[in-house]
Amino acid sequence: MKRFGVAILGATGAVGQRLVQLLDGHPWFRVTELVASERSAGRRYRDTVSWRLTTSIPSQTGELVVKDLSSHLDCDLVFSALDGQVAGDAESSLASAGLPVISNARNHRLDDDVPLLIPEVNWEHTAILAGQRARRQFSSGLLATNPNCSVIGLALALKPLQDAFGLSEVSVVTMQALSGAGIAGVAALAIVDNVIPFIADEEAKIESESLKILGRLQGDRFVPADLRVSAQCNRVAVLDGHTESVSVRLRTAASADQIRQVMAGFTSEPQRLQLPSAPLRPLLLPDGLDRPQPQLDRDRAKGMAVSVGQVRPSSVMDWKFTLVVHNAIRGAAGAALLNAELLVVQGYIT
Repeated sequence: MKRFGVAILGATGAVGQRLVQLLDGHPWFRVTELVASERSAGRRYRDTVSWRLTTSIPSQTGELVVKDLSSHLDCDLVFSALDGQVAGDAESSLASAGLPVISNARNHRLDDDVPLLIPEVNWEHTAILAGQRARRQFSSGLLATNPNCSVIGLALALKPLQDAFGLSEVSVVTMQALSGAGIAGVAALAIVDNVIPFIADEEAKIESESLKILGRLQGDRFVPADLRVSAQCNRVAVLDGHTESVSVRLRTAASADQIRQVMAGFTSEPQRLQLPSAPLRPLLLPDGLDRPQPQLDRDRAKGMAVSVGQVRPSSVMDWKFTLVVHNAIRGAAGAALLNAELLVVQGYIT
């Protein structure tokens, strides 16, 4: 397979840096273009980025000169890590110009003709792209998005339960890591010795995006899942890794062992296709009454698996459990990579 040249939009930000890190040595993709704000444009990446990761800046990528959004891009596909304030129009323009755009931004997630992808959960939703290209007059371009970082962990844990037992209600309380707030993050004096019970728009994203992802594609439209979702979101003093306390009401009865069994055995299309970024098992169930924990479980399967534990009866719903998802990898940059790999194999990116 040829290696596709890729551009990263928002390359100096938190998700952009993770994309640079994960693309280093990728068997299918190589970074050819980096795009950031006008104040960064015209300088080498290594000279303008405030690198925050423990690995070094990849040497070849570090030498690339950063461009701004108005520049011509010489690439085969685009990963967008742009802020939502500028992402919408920029992504649409690039898709109109013939470039496949895989976005981490919120702008197009709920568009009627844009797949909101988690390849293990709703890989069939990419079939909407033929209609999207016709409707928007894209030639070889496309728009595909990955969900909110908390939604990815939640939907991955819910999918095997939905398939095996059905779901009618879900309640989730999130404890979200600081890295989810971007490089600027949360002021130290606000988060030390504190929990902040508000993240702008987060609860609405979880409640709406989950229904689209767990729903079905019927002809040329998405039908939301017949499911009620309630979310409460908190920012906590953890660097990476969102923890979520989930309660579910099932449509058919199940035991704790049955729930653990369907989760532990869950695989899907990325595993069948052996996509490079796909974990062998999307859901891992670590042993221990006090697991999962961000420090111990966020990096499992190179950050691409969701860890689930504490499966136990609920006195209000049917069952409750806890999960940990690496918000910057499985919840953002790694999710975009896996989406792009799926679209290559399906023939949408050529």
